[in-house]
Amino acid sequence: MDDDSEILYDYSPRFLIYKSGRIERLLPETFVPPSLTPTNGVVSKDAVYSPENDLSLRIYLPQNAVETGEEKKKKLPLLVYFHGGGFIMERPFTSTYHTFVTTAVKAADCIAVSVDYRRAPEHPIPTAYEDSWDAVKWIFTHVAGSGPEDWLNENADFNRVFLSGDSAGANIAHHMGVRAGKEKLKLDDDEFKIFGMALFCPYFWSKAPIDEHETTDEAARRGVEGMWEIASPNSENGVDDPLFNVVGSDDSDITGLACGRVLVMVAGDDIYVRQGWGYAGKLERSVWLGKVELDETEGEGHVFHITDPDSDNARRLVQIFADFLNDKTSWSI
Repeated sequence: MDDDSEILYDYSPRFLIYKSGRIERLLPETFVPPSLTPTNGVVSKDAVYSPENDLSLRIYLPQNAVETGEEKKKKLPLLVYFHGGGFIMERPFTSTYHTFVTTAVKAADCIAVSVDYRRAPEHPIPTAYEDSWDAVKWIFTHVAGSGPEDWLNENADFNRVFLSGDSAGANIAHHMGVRAGKEKLKLDDDEFKIFGMALFCPYFWSKAPIDEHETTDEAARRGVEGMWEIASPNSENGVDDPLFNVVGSDDSDITGLACGRVLVMVAGDDIYVRQGWGYAGKLERSVWLGKVELDETEGEGHVFHITDPDSDNARRLVQIFADFLNDKTSWSI
């Protein structure tokens, strides 16, 4: 059996990785094109943010914002969203994420940017973080209203920017918030901060359980470890890499998080639920001066709002998310 047919990692029904390094993604990734014809009252278009890496993002805008005359146009909260998939699966252009972000934009009456980044194992970590940071910087070139995309120039309120994501995308959103605090997002002499951050079922982990409630099932824990090893084969500490062990690692400094409000949404039957609780607790105990809220949906699994978007619990969560995006209460940091 040659290396290209011998399976090294079997994560059926999600993906297979062969000894040669080739990946076979088993779940369908149906591409949905952007459209200026409204879907649920929302229009969309794609824009290239990294020509050298052939990377785009998708911009979503409520239809009424397009139709409103320039003199009456109001600025909308700006949502920057990072998709999940363990750094290995999914894209912002699949039906799964196109549907979710469209629903969120409709509910929150906001403008959204859904970011594409290169995936492992073809492009191991830290590529996803570097691509995402390039996207954030590109988005902020529109602060003065002179960026390459008119939808952002004309509609985005850069005083109300929110970072968000689910699973691995929530992990990325957190690290973008920390990086924004360290590197500063500036236009001339003005510094722009992230207003808030919302994390769905954040993808954080550690070698040892963080509390007595986290699962000790060896097979389940090994499954999580194996996924991280595929995404980040060069991590010296495995799942205790501070990029992944955000909650338990002393090397994961969250005090510089550049936003004043954080919403953490967890699911009761999710293997990562205690990590979400731990993250909220770590923020509360730290010298970070913002406000953190946590919402738990009992009886649901990982990213249930993505996998079962028509359920009552998914609709409830989208409304909580929309309310968070529209709460104009500032919180100094």
